[in-house]
Amino acid sequence: MPGAVLGERCNIGQNVVVSPGVRLGANVKVQNNVSIYEGVTCDDDVFLGPSCVFTNVINPRSAVNRRGQYARTHVGRGASIGANATIVCGNDIGPYAFIGAGAVVTKHVPAYALVVGNPAQQIGWMSQFGQRLDFDANGQAMCSESGDHYQLKTNEAGEPAVEKIEDGSDEHVR
Repeated sequence: MPGAVLGERCNIGQNVVVSPGVRLGANVKVQNNVSIYEGVTCDDDVFLGPSCVFTNVINPRSAVNRRGQYARTHVGRGASIGANATIVCGNDIGPYAFIGAGAVVTKHVPAYALVVGNPAQQIGWMSQFGQRLDFDANGQAMCSESGDHYQLKTNEAGEPAVEKIEDGSDEHVR
């Protein structure tokens, strides 16, 4: 792991490769058989499930050296990537997003989004505690575990987005 930066309290499983230039935030959990290649950065509290895969070249060929062409992938705070999921390089994962086991991510995943399948498709939204959010007619939802409230909105690009409604307290997260 020379040249990689690992935050405090990272938990690294067996048979894990962390390449030079990788940056992992605090409290990142990397399960067994994960390879994290140059160009990948993970914020604090990210979960990387067993055998999940990151790529770093969009069009690899054995006979063509593309070391100077690594595409970057950023995984936002609190995101979870399920077992055997593949993250195609150049596609960022938003904070608290949840990537289902075996999913193949081929585009950006918004914050709090739940995506599954090949290619990965969004099927819902998740709370910071990893609970599915069920929005009412007013676009509001409450996490069944923490009691935190969330608002479904439209972002600047006209796409749906979720925002946690802050109550001034963050003590139960971590």
